[in-house]
Amino acid sequence: MKTLSNSHLAIQVSPHGAELCSIVSGGKEHLWQADPAFWKRHSPVLFPIVGSVWENTYFVGNRPFRLSQHGFARDMDFELVSESADEIRYRLADSEETRGKYPYAFCLEIGYRLKGKSVEVMWQVSNPSEEEIHFQIGAHPAFLYPGFNPSDIRRGFFGFDRKDGLEFILIGEKGCADVERHYPLRPDRDGLFPIDVHTFDRDALILEGGQVKEVTLYGNDRRPCVTLRFDAPVVGLWSPPGKNAPFVCIEPWYGRCDRVCYGGEFKDKDWMQHLPAHATFRGGYVIEIR
Repeated sequence: MKTLSNSHLAIQVSPHGAELCSIVSGGKEHLWQADPAFWKRHSPVLFPIVGSVWENTYFVGNRPFRLSQHGFARDMDFELVSESADEIRYRLADSEETRGKYPYAFCLEIGYRLKGKSVEVMWQVSNPSEEEIHFQIGAHPAFLYPGFNPSDIRRGFFGFDRKDGLEFILIGEKGCADVERHYPLRPDRDGLFPIDVHTFDRDALILEGGQVKEVTLYGNDRRPCVTLRFDAPVVGLWSPPGKNAPFVCIEPWYGRCDRVCYGGEFKDKDWMQHLPAHATFRGGYVIEIR
């Protein structure tokens, strides 16, 4: 585990999955601490898929491959590339093991940089091969509800950089998206969106199409706790259904699970990223502690 700190924040990062495991500000932890009774992770990086593929199977040139939810990067050990007082970077390259699950050559770098009260999360995917590759990448950070009270049905609020006309889709069968039904997301009198113990009874809320680029978690007192800023076209909001968990995940995604019953080619999945030979993709997001 590596630690970075400045006068505002201290973070810890594990080489296993290059996972952000702690964000402490003013002596207070903001990131979920992976109690397996609720969810055993902190902030996994999702690669080379986001969510599930239909029946855990996808096709490249009609050849089937098996891949479990969110891909393999979160469960692999990364190599430390560089480390300084305010920044750290890790790398994972394709191998015989990964090519059995995902047939493309790649180099994935994940970095974290402290800047004031913010953590900049940096992703870089490079294609070292002569062919185009296809992938998805996403975040899954879990933030503690401020002032969590398990006996109170209320959990807090979401605030977005847009308030009108928002809609979401839900997970349907086998961890895949029901894209046929869209649900409105309506703010309260202050422009905030209430969260309660039943908000995630039907699993994640998925906002796609670049509807929002900023999400803030507020406590029940309507004070902001943490803000995420991103350019990703999709964001998922999730807490384990039916568990009364003390955290919520705000998940910027360059990708999304398959739609229900999808049986097409991997490259044609919804929100797929395409990377030409010898090209590089750069993405990420920013976490600001308020």
